[in-house]
Amino acid sequence: MDPRRRALVAYAAKLTRTPADVVRSDLDALREQGLSDTDLLQLVEVIGYYAYVNRIADGLGVSLEDSH
Repeated sequence: MDPRRRALVAYAAKLTRTPADVVRSDLDALREQGLSDTDLLQLVEVIGYYAYVNRIADGLGVSLEDSH
C-alpha cells in the first residue's frame, strides 16, 4: 500500500475504534499526504456514515442478504 492509502486506512481505523483518541496530529498526517480540509471533512463523513449504518443494522439484527 502506498503511504497515502496507508495513512487513510490508519486514520479510518483509529476514528472507528477509538474516536476519543483522534488528535490534531492525526489530521496533520493526512494533510502531509495531500488532503485538503474539504477532503478531511468528506473522509470523516464517510467513516462516520459507515459506522452509523452498521450500528443501525447491528442494533436491529439486520443480516446480509444472500446474493444467490
